[in-house]
Amino acid sequence: MKRLSSYFVAAALAVGAFLAGWAFWWEPSSVTVRHARIPAPELSGLRIAVLADLHIGSPYHGLETLREIVRRTNAERPDLILLPGDFVIQGVVGGDFVHPDDAAPVLAQLEAPLGVWAVMGNHDHWFDGENPVPPAFERNGIPLLEDRAVLIERTESPFWLVGVSDLWESDHDVRKALSGVEGGQPVMLFTHNPDLFPEIPSRVSLTVAGHTHGGQVNFPVLGRLIVPSKFGERYAAGLIVEDGRKLFVSTGLGTSILPVRFRVPPVISILELE
Repeated sequence: MKRLSSYFVAAALAVGAFLAGWAFWWEPSSVTVRHARIPAPELSGLRIAVLADLHIGSPYHGLETLREIVRRTNAERPDLILLPGDFVIQGVVGGDFVHPDDAAPVLAQLEAPLGVWAVMGNHDHWFDGENPVPPAFERNGIPLLEDRAVLIERTESPFWLVGVSDLWESDHDVRKALSGVEGGQPVMLFTHNPDLFPEIPSRVSLTVAGHTHGGQVNFPVLGRLIVPSKFGERYAAGLIVEDGRKLFVSTGLGTSILPVRFRVPPVISILELE
């Protein structure tokens, strides 16, 4: 009986070590490309790369990993690249802060014929004094589309791309962002925090967001225990359809607070609109 108990203890320790290695090393250090087919007839044919929550400087996600993310994203040949915020870190265990002046030149190597567009996330606002994110992005030719719209021209049909600033840390203004939209062209909107989705009108064909990290941990049966959203798991990850309106939430690439991911790997999201 003692020998059997010892076997059980040894097996439990081995399983625990395996799961710890998975959650704190193997999965957080990986980068996965995931394709999602989104029904959006008015935007059909678009191929969009979403790089959310890069948190550059979080464990395993320094500049070298960022270069790999850029290389793999370009290899997918997207028409459009969206960067829905949280480019920096604050207080991630084991992290090493990377200044936007160092990260932006790497992001500037992203390639898409319809452009690379960004909005800021809550972490990108947490600076004392002047915020270094906007000038770094401006110097490197990455437009921040904060509460404004731009008409994207393409051969098939033009569409409006609308960016809305962060729900928590800025004076986000959906009405102001949409005020520049004219004519009957379809509208795509992106923002950092998906909790904004209930404010988005049906005029918008697709909303894209990040922020949640998919909870970073997704236990079998128990689900995602911690999702930074007042709606719980409602807008945690993937495609959500409500009253005919569509939202896609990317689970992102970096980590926040704890450098752990379990069954929610770092993801480059490739949206194929059809």
